[in-house]
Amino acid sequence: MKASFSGEVATYYARHRRGYPPEVLDALVEAFGLGADDTVVDLGCGTGQLSLPLAARVGAVVGVDPEPDMLALARQAALDAAAGNTTWLLGADSDLPALGRLLGERTIGALTAAVAIHFMDRDALFRAVRPLLRPGGGVAVVTNGAPLWLQDAEWSGALRECLERLLGHPVTANCQTDEAGRLLNQEALVRAGFRYTESSVQYDAALTVDDMVGGVFSALSADRLPSAQGRAAFTAEVRDALGGRDEVTERIRVWLQFGTPD
Repeated sequence: MKASFSGEVATYYARHRRGYPPEVLDALVEAFGLGADDTVVDLGCGTGQLSLPLAARVGAVVGVDPEPDMLALARQAALDAAAGNTTWLLGADSDLPALGRLLGERTIGALTAAVAIHFMDRDALFRAVRPLLRPGGGVAVVTNGAPLWLQDAEWSGALRECLERLLGHPVTANCQTDEAGRLLNQEALVRAGFRYTESSVQYDAALTVDDMVGGVFSALSADRLPSAQGRAAFTAEVRDALGGRDEVTERIRVWLQFGTPD
């Protein structure tokens, strides 16, 4: 994983990245029979969008991320939520064997990777996690919908045009959330000896211009984040492109890809 979401980018991530509806947590719990005796490792946890709701369903959650600023915000969010069963560790997918040594003979109910899987070495990761899983446990890759600038909606096209003017080049990055990206996850899980299943949750939710723009800024590396004046101008441009609207409807499809050891 790469550590580039520092400073104000991390703040935008915490404030504007969408979380997960209860149906996603239900699917995770059901897939691996998770409960109060289980520990879950959330790899690439960011500021805790998945870690914190998972903590309410299991015994403990270990959030792992390579960016200290993200972890600081996750830790504060856990304190605010009185989620005392969370632990936050600085690390990357390559550190999973070291985490296994810390666990000793203890096992985990699941390893989750949401949004950040495209930064990871899937093959090495899925091989490394197998000996850490309890019987019936597994891996869950969670894809929280297509990027805001690549959705099949008029507002998304308008946002993409504004973003391309800001960056000065076409914007096509899909963060491997498309079918081809999900196939990479499936193939790597199968190569590592996992049985593969998948499901999805689809829902509509309100999306404000501030959240739309904040979501874009949360996806930029810190050195590419515009100045405060530039961010204000971009927000105004997006609002004008949407005809002065301050809110649109986003249709989200969350993909859940599960692997359980054969």
